[in-house]
Amino acid sequence: MDYKSISKDVIGHLYKAHHGIRVAEIDEKLVALAELRVAQLVGCAYCCAYHAGELRQMGFDQSVIDKIPGWRHSSAFDAKQLLVLEWTEALSTLSGDLEALRARLVEVFTEKEVVDITASISLMNALTRLRVALGDKV
Repeated sequence: MDYKSISKDVIGHLYKAHHGIRVAEIDEKLVALAELRVAQLVGCAYCCAYHAGELRQMGFDQSVIDKIPGWRHSSAFDAKQLLVLEWTEALSTLSGDLEALRARLVEVFTEKEVVDITASISLMNALTRLRVALGDKV
């Protein structure tokens, strides 16, 4: 289903919001990392391929990208990346102690960065679910 054409206004606003996050103050590599992890959690094949390619273009080595699903058991990620991956999983599954994790985030990131990465993760959950539910299989 060509959901982007069918509901141009509604879906267009979602993609405009996505663009707004991408030009926000937070490191775009962290946003792309979170977006790929969301795509993996939701199981959107198109989104996984897209965001993995995006990370490669940003300079991530393929061996690091391959370790994202097992990030908890890898030394390939720095402290900020680990925190973003943990936040991504907690928000996407609504599990864990969100309040404690949010407190850890504000120790490392500005409040605006926390809002922006949270908005990015939330929006990516919506966009990946739209693609899985209404998009063509790739």
